[in-house]
Amino acid sequence: MSKPKIAIGCIVQWYEVEMYMEYLQSVVNAVKYSDSTDNVFIDLCFYLSENIEQLDTSLISKNDIINKFEKGEQFLVDNNIKYKINYYQDKQIYTIADYRREFNDVYCQQADVLMWGESDALVPKETFQILESLHTNNISNNLRKYIAFFGTNKMWDSSWEGIEYTKATNKPFIHGDSKNWWSINYVTSLDELYKINGDIEELELGYVKPYKFNGCGLIISSDVIKSGVNIPRSIMLVHEDTAFQNSLIKYFDNSVPQFAIKNVYLVHNRKHAKKRLYVKGEQHIKGALEKRKHNEWYQKVWEADHIQAHNPWGQNKILTWKNILNNE
Repeated sequence: MSKPKIAIGCIVQWYEVEMYMEYLQSVVNAVKYSDSTDNVFIDLCFYLSENIEQLDTSLISKNDIINKFEKGEQFLVDNNIKYKINYYQDKQIYTIADYRREFNDVYCQQADVLMWGESDALVPKETFQILESLHTNNISNNLRKYIAFFGTNKMWDSSWEGIEYTKATNKPFIHGDSKNWWSINYVTSLDELYKINGDIEELELGYVKPYKFNGCGLIISSDVIKSGVNIPRSIMLVHEDTAFQNSLIKYFDNSVPQFAIKNVYLVHNRKHAKKRLYVKGEQHIKGALEKRKHNEWYQKVWEADHIQAHNPWGQNKILTWKNILNNE
């Protein structure tokens, strides 16, 4: 039997240009580790538009940013990776919600398994080897619709235990902690990730019910998307993972299984120091989330998307970017 086709997709904002290469390195390492250059496809959107945030050209030029993105493309070429890159410079706002919706729709027709990448993520080197095995086994058991998630860091309440990395589950959740590897604020390097995972002899594969995941590293069999599940167009920017989850529940009433690969750790570096650089007017603010939150438009989008993600079937007015930016 031939290997299943896998597509992994990620949108990278221009202000993440100093951070994304480690993500890309982790993906390429995983492709090569499983000898999957023929069946894994990497999709990237390098977002260059300044239609929400503006570039502080006293710190870096747009051409310098483009050059840094082009080095990433050359890295893929040098490693014989199948890929597609969109250098996005249109005036229309195009967010992670738009990208993931389109990625699902396009690649469900071209691949058997989809994976949501993220610029602050590091994927385990065993990623594609595991996904190939999981999909092949599921198909042999006539299980064509499923989602999956790797082990994640220690989270703030027990509802997340089903997807916490095995060695993190019994660790304490320490609010604001950035010193311990299992903590949500800790920034993990690629070498550290490989040490944490060590040599994986046997997978600890569990079922998660009710669903529990975030968007960083979500794995979806293409038949789920082909059946109609996706991120609603009412979502502008955030909560797209919650919206996808509720779409899945609406279509399948929790009948599609979620697998948790608990003893394989996937990194989500939420507090990466290079996550949000070169944005005009933000140099005096510490922290990527804090920088974004100081924008009035972000607070409005967050609230509108929160409503639509949790109750898309209600009679609330669906706001657009025009409404947000024009204070309508």
